Amino acid sequence: MRIDMILRRALRGVLAAGAVAAAVLAPSAAFADEQYFGVPSSRVGPYAAMGTGYYGGIIDYLNYVNMKFGGVNGVKLTYEECETEYNAARTVECYQRLLKKGDQKMVVFDTLGTPGAYAVIGRMADDHVVLAQYGYGRTDAADGRVWPWVFNAAGHYWGQIAVKLNFIAQKEGGIAKMKGKTIVHLHIDTAYGREPLPAMRKISEEWGFKLIEIAIPPPGLEQQSQWLQIRREKADWVTFWGAGSGMNSTAITTAARVGFPREKMVYVTFGGAEEDMIPAGDAAKGTYVAANAAPGKFPLIKDIEKVVYGAGKGNMQSPERVGTVYYNRGVGAAVMWVEALKNAQRIHKKTGKTVNGDEFRDGYEALDITDAKLKDLGIQGMSAPFTMSCAKHDGSERFRMMQWDGKKFEMLTDWVAAPDPNFIRKLIEDSAAKYAAENKITPRSCS
Repeated sequence: MRIDMILRRALRGVLAAGAVAAAVLAPSAAFADEQYFGVPSSRVGPYAAMGTGYYGGIIDYLNYVNMKFGGVNGVKLTYEECETEYNAARTVECYQRLLKKGDQKMVVFDTLGTPGAYAVIGRMADDHVVLAQYGYGRTDAADGRVWPWVFNAAGHYWGQIAVKLNFIAQKEGGIAKMKGKTIVHLHIDTAYGREPLPAMRKISEEWGFKLIEIAIPPPGLEQQSQWLQIRREKADWVTFWGAGSGMNSTAITTAARVGFPREKMVYVTFGGAEEDMIPAGDAAKGTYVAANAAPGKFPLIKDIEKVVYGAGKGNMQSPERVGTVYYNRGVGAAVMWVEALKNAQRIHKKTGKTVNGDEFRDGYEALDITDAKLKDLGIQGMSAPFTMSCAKHDGSERFRMMQWDGKKFEMLTDWVAAPDPNFIRKLIEDSAAKYAAENKITPRSCS
């Protein structure tokens, strides 16, 4: 069956799913201890295609570690799932519900969405839970001195927009050629859609291009007036910050109706997956996307198919979606949880034992994901290498640019950083310092 037919069927079929699940365990395995994870999934509603792929990848990897390796040094990985519908209020409810399970307490929370991350971010320090913003969320939380409990292993939105704007500049002939250009930031009217704007505004001042900000009310299925405005403004490029396959494919088809070329549209990571391109049909051809997780059947993905799906234990309703963008991103997120757990056990001399939130946080801060490590894990090329530290909680800060050819994504670059990482880092530190001062937070000292 063709991948476009598979994904169309999947988009129709994934809207209803169970809210609570238990981790799969190989029958022959014996575990001395358990590590519990709360999973705030989003399997229903307008963002279902994104949520089913992402959380399917997470759950498959947790089960894979149990089945392939007998857990982490003998510690079984368990989880409980709660449906958020990608809604901030429901995310808070799920956070409260998942925080404890019997005498166990979750150590990490991953909302898959900036609105949800903003809704719970203030609870992390009190509850001693890591907020793992895997490629989304509050960008200035990358300053670990102010936000000790928040991490972003897959880059953040300020770094991403800098990479995208530099990609646009290279297409135009260099940064000097950006002066006088008009770029529209077309975005869903949520904290997520607005998140890159502080960096965009600063870069537009430095490079001399005109920035026009146009918002779309969620869920973003009506965009005609916004695209007509883009045509009136004679925009040179559009940076699109959408969410949900409905909104993302609608942008493509509406752009086509008003005559705006898809080769001048650059999609955000959460708008740039197969499920976002395929519903738009031929109109999607040529659309650029920034990726923090590359699609494809990397060695780890193939082994998950063999171990988990071979045993009939896969989480994806449509197994053909294994290896797509959202799925691989979920696997990448879960890999970081497990690597942090390994670090925590090693650092605190608790090999084969459950760790608490403080210990897990130390493990996350000690992540050192080199290219050699990625190769060992089987995801070299799928994810970018990075190192965390006490002050630096923003992971790779690198992205791959890709383009939809009508059937699949073509990779255009290797992992690319912002043209001036120090510029982005200063924005982060200034913003975090301002937040700390306003909220009477004393930043911790990082040597």
